[in-house]
Amino acid sequence: MKRILLILLTLLIVIGLFSAWKIFGPSVSTPEGKFFYIKTGESSDAVKKELLEKKIIKNAKWFDWTAGLLKFKTVKAGKYQVQESSSLFNFLRMLKNGSQTPVNLIITKLRTKEDLAKKLGNLFEFDSLQAISFLNNADSLKSMGLDTNTVMTAVLPNTYTFFWNSTPEKVFKKLYNESLKFWTPYRKQKADSLGLTPQQVYILASIVDEETNIKADKFNIASVYLNRYKKGMKLESCPTIKYAMKNFTLTRIYDKYLETESPYNTYRIKGLPPGPICTPQPETIDQVLNTPETAYLYFVANSDMKGGTIFTSDYKDHLKYAKEYQKALDRQDSIKKANQ
Repeated sequence: MKRILLILLTLLIVIGLFSAWKIFGPSVSTPEGKFFYIKTGESSDAVKKELLEKKIIKNAKWFDWTAGLLKFKTVKAGKYQVQESSSLFNFLRMLKNGSQTPVNLIITKLRTKEDLAKKLGNLFEFDSLQAISFLNNADSLKSMGLDTNTVMTAVLPNTYTFFWNSTPEKVFKKLYNESLKFWTPYRKQKADSLGLTPQQVYILASIVDEETNIKADKFNIASVYLNRYKKGMKLESCPTIKYAMKNFTLTRIYDKYLETESPYNTYRIKGLPPGPICTPQPETIDQVLNTPETAYLYFVANSDMKGGTIFTSDYKDHLKYAKEYQKALDRQDSIKKANQ
């Protein structure tokens, strides 16, 4: 009798150790990409089926027993990092607690709403169509004082952290709230002193940001546009032509392009375009806010092609420098053709 009891006890210990190994031992495999995604509204059975199909877990029974042990019934949508050789217990506890991996939205320079929608669609559960639908929804934007043209003025280059299953509204609301923090009373006062709203400053900064990468030149370029704006002159900014044509690969702006019908074509309209032409660097916004007073009304790239800019208040001088620059461009084009 004692022998039988000993055999049964040994058997129970073996079964116990085996079960413990299956539940608490390394049994979870890392999928390609290292992450497992649970969609909103997905059932626990659907999650289990996908885990088996992707070979993250090997046995449905052990999944069920461990889920029962943890009282894991309701799945939480999200992006979860699957640690190599994790135990089934730790893995399911992570899913039960909704301990998902944050998503970093890194915004540098974006030019259009479509660019933003595409970026969001690649990062989050919702797709780019849902994103652009929100960005084009005037009713959703109205409560934030935005419209379908000014919507991008709430998007500042930075790194933002979200959860994968965030909605388009939640994502944009955070971007908007962060932009409100940027516009401190001091910055608002500076904008007001220029006779501009924060949105208008952002729009002007987007043009300046597209004109040059040279920090020192940005101040004077901003002064040119502010002077022209205050005098009621057309801004005549070449980057707005690229935006109007939705062709950002253009290296030269020919006269025929200036006839493009668009509210963003500042060769045809007076004042600022209805929205920004890119997401400018916060530094550029501050450069616009701190624009020095100058008499400059014109600027053109230096014909030495070293990246410098020539500023002037005299139109005849400007035409002379512009002609020299055009000749330099023609020479460059001739050299390129000769080398092809």
